[in-house]
Amino acid sequence: MIEELYDLKDKVAVVTGGSRGIGRAVALALAEAGADILVNYSRSDKQADQVKKEIEKKKRKCVTVRADVGKFEQAQNLGKAAMNHFGKVDILINNAGINRDRTLRRMTSEQWNEVIQTNLTSVFNCTKAVLEPMMAQNGGVIISVSSIIGEMGNLGQCNYASTKAGIIGFTKTMARELASNNIRVNAIAPGFIETDMLGTVPEDIRNQIKSQIALGRFGTPEEVALAVVYLCSPAASWITGTTLRMNGGHYI
Repeated sequence: MIEELYDLKDKVAVVTGGSRGIGRAVALALAEAGADILVNYSRSDKQADQVKKEIEKKKRKCVTVRADVGKFEQAQNLGKAAMNHFGKVDILINNAGINRDRTLRRMTSEQWNEVIQTNLTSVFNCTKAVLEPMMAQNGGVIISVSSIIGEMGNLGQCNYASTKAGIIGFTKTMARELASNNIRVNAIAPGFIETDMLGTVPEDIRNQIKSQIALGRFGTPEEVALAVVYLCSPAASWITGTTLRMNGGHYI
């Protein structure tokens, strides 16, 4: 019975930013749980193709779609592509994100707008793209990736923190709006995860951050992915409007 509660067989998931980092790990984990996957990416065809091959090795179907989900029309294409290839959309993972770190005094309007568009406007765009199909089938799951930074703030990241805090507010509102359609909406707020983004941080700063984490280490994309699978599964059928913190005790 417990195994069945985590089974996503025959579900269809759209994962934005799914070619690397957390998105890649989520796409692979959802496929492992039985879902077919639409992998959205914005840059590397090679990385997207590699994820597709790994998903197909798990005997699941996969299609890759290159799109800038910060742009409304391109995001709409994700929903259309999922319907064309699979005939339905059961799960949306809003994961696409970037950072353009500067103190407010040095930050340009372009750096502000780029992060807002990619990290937050994309969540609106992609949710709109899958909303009608989910409502028509009276069910679905939407998970958006927020961040510890959206809860506690961080020097030089007012744009990034604003988007990640905004995701939490969006999630709570959508959970209320869509509950009557049996669509569950949740967020996940990872702490510092071993990804390319963290890899650009100087070693002394990394060590300083790690010293503030109760468990004494950074998280992994795979750990985040397992939590996402849980929130997408029948095991989490009474969870909506929630933000799951995953930060190793960095922010308690």
